[in-house]
Amino acid sequence: MSTSLTDTQRPATPPGSGHTSMSRRRVRLPGFTGRMMAPGLLLLAAVSLLPFAAVVAMSFARVHLLGGLRLEGVGTANWERLFSDPDTAWAWVRTAVYFALTVGGEMVLGTALAVCLWRLRGGRNAALSLLLLPMFVAPVIVGLLGRFLTDSTFGLYTWLLRQLGYHGDIMADKTTAFAAVTLMDIWEWTPLIALIALAGLTSVPSSVLEAASLDGAGLPRMLRHIVLPSIAPVLLVALLIRSMDALRYFDIIWNTTGGGPADATKTASVRLYETAFRFFDFGYAAVTGLLMLAVTTVVARYFVRLLERKEPAR
Repeated sequence: MSTSLTDTQRPATPPGSGHTSMSRRRVRLPGFTGRMMAPGLLLLAAVSLLPFAAVVAMSFARVHLLGGLRLEGVGTANWERLFSDPDTAWAWVRTAVYFALTVGGEMVLGTALAVCLWRLRGGRNAALSLLLLPMFVAPVIVGLLGRFLTDSTFGLYTWLLRQLGYHGDIMADKTTAFAAVTLMDIWEWTPLIALIALAGLTSVPSSVLEAASLDGAGLPRMLRHIVLPSIAPVLLVALLIRSMDALRYFDIIWNTTGGGPADATKTASVRLYETAFRFFDFGYAAVTGLLMLAVTTVVARYFVRLLERKEPAR
């Protein structure tokens, strides 16, 4: 005779036992994950915090390289020099102008190109592939290419401007040299803004656009009242990415003008490089680098707050 336990005869499972074991696992999991991540976090801290501490120490010292690395404490002399140096002040003014022109131009042109691609019915992938080509060129190559195209003897852009009546040297004039490096930056990084904005445009509900079209709203009104407010968080992300890069941009300027002519294109990053590696004034360069880090952090934090304000409206 086979014996079997009925449901009433089976040993009762303690209530909540399965839930308790799972909760224990869940409680133990963060500690286990933390122990697994500890070596990587310690390595990351060593790679980032130790150099930062070294830069802070250098900002209060005079660095001697002859006979071995040696720091001579000078107190706050480097910081006092920072706020009384007119060359550094003008470098930051040029950085602000360069930042406004490049980031502003890239945001406007990138958004406009994204809207054109979004409205394009056929050949969008081919047009997007061609548009993204400048973004994949290294900034150093962009600078060398721009230097070649604006050469006063055989440059293509120089020849075109001469046909239009301009016979000056592009890189020898303060205004045209600054305009040239600005346009090179815009040419390279506008596709990035267009790509990010296009990704946001594809998420705009088509039903809302169709309803607005049936109500008689034209394309300008739909862009102003529906499309742009919908992709505002995406545009803020693009603005954040480009802002952090534009404030410390170096490659194109150094490879085309080297900060000239007459310091017309010497931004804060170029002056930092010259102070450290041309004049070997590492203490003052450390102060300039810390100021650049602080400005970049403040700008990034400002755009993050704007993005947080826009989040609930999505």
